[in-house]
Amino acid sequence: MKQILLATALVLATSTAYAADVLQEAPVAASYDWTGAYIGVNAGGGFGTFSLDPAGGGPGGFDLSSSGFLGGIQAGYNWQVGQFVYGVEADIQAANIKGELSFGGPGLETKVDWFGTLRARIGYTPVDRFLVYGTGGLAYGHEKVSVPGADFSKTRVGWTVGAGAEYAITNNWSFKSEYLYTDLGKATFDTLGADVKVPFHTVRVGLNYKF
Repeated sequence: MKQILLATALVLATSTAYAADVLQEAPVAASYDWTGAYIGVNAGGGFGTFSLDPAGGGPGGFDLSSSGFLGGIQAGYNWQVGQFVYGVEADIQAANIKGELSFGGPGLETKVDWFGTLRARIGYTPVDRFLVYGTGGLAYGHEKVSVPGADFSKTRVGWTVGAGAEYAITNNWSFKSEYLYTDLGKATFDTLGADVKVPFHTVRVGLNYKF
């Protein structure tokens, strides 16, 4: 009897281990597919250090700590291949990322009042409905320098890079959080005799609707 029980237990243990191996090795079909077009909204904040230096690289100049809010819309398209997701995304943002220098009254203000990006996205889904991704591409934006009695502005083109995570709440709606570093290069304001740089970081959250 003991031998029968021992043999039975051995067979059950072997069968259980084999079944576990099969389940572990068998591919699990994902219940969510990221492929498709989407559109959404976002909001967040930006911060950085803006610099104003004499045009042509002369001595002097100063840095301005900058911060502010931003919000806008985005649209894009994803392709999912296995656990990898490839996509493109464009966005446009209204912003109030500014640095100020005051001498007891109206002073100097440097601001990015809008910007946009056109980026590639490459992501991975470690678990179903959850996507982590890296992103980078073209950036463009509007810089504004204000001094008492006058405003000067330029539209610049630069680059951006960052990373994010997105979770599909339903088959149509997803929530995302994203970090970007954006550099619009150097703008020379001849009237002010200054070279202005406005690199900045942004952190934002958004909601997407996939069609």
